[in-house]
Amino acid sequence: MTTATSVHGTYVEGAVEVRAASWRLTVAPDGQSAELRTTDAAVPHHPVHLELAGALDRTDRTDETLSVEAPVLDVTGPHPVIAIARRSSAWRAARTTITCTPEGPVLGWEVEGEGTLRQALLLAGRAALGGRGGGLRPSGHAWRTLFTPNPGPPRRLTRGAGESAVIGACGDARPGRGHWFFTPAPLALALTEDRLDDAADPAATEATHGWWTVSAGAPRDALTFTELTYVPSDGGFHLALSYEGHTRVDGVHRSPSVLISPGHPDPYEGLRAHRDWLEREGWAAHPRTAPEDRPAWWTEPMFCGWGAQMARSRATGTPAPALSTRAEYDAHLDHLEHHDLVPGTVVIDDKWQQQYGNWLPDETRWPSLQEWIAARHARGQKVLLWWRAWATEGVPDALCVRTADGHPVTLDPTHPEARELLAENIRTMLSPEGLDADGLKIDFTADTPTGEGLRSHDGDVWGIALLHAYLEVVYEAAKAAKPDALVVTHTPHPAFADVTDMIRLNDMLRLDDPDPYARVVPQMRLRAAVASAACPETPVDTDDWCPPDREQWRAYTGMKDELGVPALYLSTHVDRTGEPLEDIDYAALRTMWARWRGRDGPGGGTAGPKRPAGATGRTA
Repeated sequence: MTTATSVHGTYVEGAVEVRAASWRLTVAPDGQSAELRTTDAAVPHHPVHLELAGALDRTDRTDETLSVEAPVLDVTGPHPVIAIARRSSAWRAARTTITCTPEGPVLGWEVEGEGTLRQALLLAGRAALGGRGGGLRPSGHAWRTLFTPNPGPPRRLTRGAGESAVIGACGDARPGRGHWFFTPAPLALALTEDRLDDAADPAATEATHGWWTVSAGAPRDALTFTELTYVPSDGGFHLALSYEGHTRVDGVHRSPSVLISPGHPDPYEGLRAHRDWLEREGWAAHPRTAPEDRPAWWTEPMFCGWGAQMARSRATGTPAPALSTRAEYDAHLDHLEHHDLVPGTVVIDDKWQQQYGNWLPDETRWPSLQEWIAARHARGQKVLLWWRAWATEGVPDALCVRTADGHPVTLDPTHPEARELLAENIRTMLSPEGLDADGLKIDFTADTPTGEGLRSHDGDVWGIALLHAYLEVVYEAAKAAKPDALVVTHTPHPAFADVTDMIRLNDMLRLDDPDPYARVVPQMRLRAAVASAACPETPVDTDDWCPPDREQWRAYTGMKDELGVPALYLSTHVDRTGEPLEDIDYAALRTMWARWRGRDGPGGGTAGPKRPAGATGRTA
């Protein structure tokens, strides 16, 4: 028996027993499974049953376990490590390791051979051992409530542990794919044996059994899967990573590690612990601009025109993108100024340019855009341009990720010419010699390409890692053009903190749901808590669209500055209902903006942009 940082490991009748302050693990003598328990004696807990083999499927062969060796305990390192070798139908060699840290056991899966990965099933295995119990064997649990940091239906803050959850780089409005708010969110799930009301704030609702976290981590370049799926079954679960045939193995391949950690008081504390783990492993990034060096204008209240465009679309029947025009934005901003509301930052939204994949403004809608931006600068305001990630419009097919029969799907950031095209677009949008805008609102990161049949220039860079590669090109080009440029994304994964300056909370609703109505404040509190736990040094853009009605918009407006930088998307009406904003609404905005501008800390204490000589506003 030996000890390492209060974790003790020993053999007991052929099994391996490991004890830590908050947990106890028993690996069966046959090496196939383990039982993980919390040591909290105050509340009875059921053990978590872990299937250890894993299954790393190739595109041409599934991975079945033919035999498993007895577990081997190594106590010579800083933490006890258990190694379990198995014989695989798909690989020359395979093994599972369990590194026993004070926070919890960290499981890893390693294979050796040649092939291309289709998927990896973690905390499960496919048994081909002979006798009973063949086929897929998931892990088992008694959890009742699941929290995912990637929001799903906005009216629900948690879900049952028997429901699935997806975290990754892809999603859209189609059924079963509505996991697009954060792409990607942190790869960490929280679960409890308590059954909670799915509309209740999990941080404000006591879970007598506490929360477990099940989280995945790896170096950023190893995140070549498009999504991690929590796959429930009857009393069981496992994790599935979708590699989609874009990760080749030639020698040794190691899967992402999975840390299982009990004893968290709420899911957000679990997320903070997840980030701390990534930090210790060197897998978390930091903002390239330190908080103390952050330009004050980054945290000025902002106006984004999309909600106002949608309201005008409702009134006129004109498609909303066609209402991104110089005249429309001048009218919105003049109207707000008439109510003594002058935002420090203006975001020009979809569709200001001729083509989504090109920087050239549409002169019919935005004549002399550079002059308009210069005029805003003269008033002390900054201007961000909306940018649709992955767009192919205006991009040569040869520079795109394409289908097997050659149809373009997305721009390909692994292609050198595509990277240069993308970088040149960004530089021209932001440089003084170009449009001289001040930053970017990056949207549609959930359009990250997905599909086994797709082809790219460098096929081994895929999934979450491919999205980071895209954003890295954008971010570096933005900073080269204008060092204080602001880049806003909705990517609160800790590995993405080096390619974003601000995390946008994204749309309030999933408008394509059969009944999209939801209370806004609880959902946006959840998202802000996720962002601050995963990326604590990165400020939050609170977003403002699409409020279900004026009542919900008012509730959010009244507390928005508690979460982050106040964003306003409306000017005269709530677009979904057509309800007008009233004098009390503009007064509430003035109060909230003044409160935000007067606070201490980054972004506080600024007076806001200047008004032109002779300008007057109204007060309510």
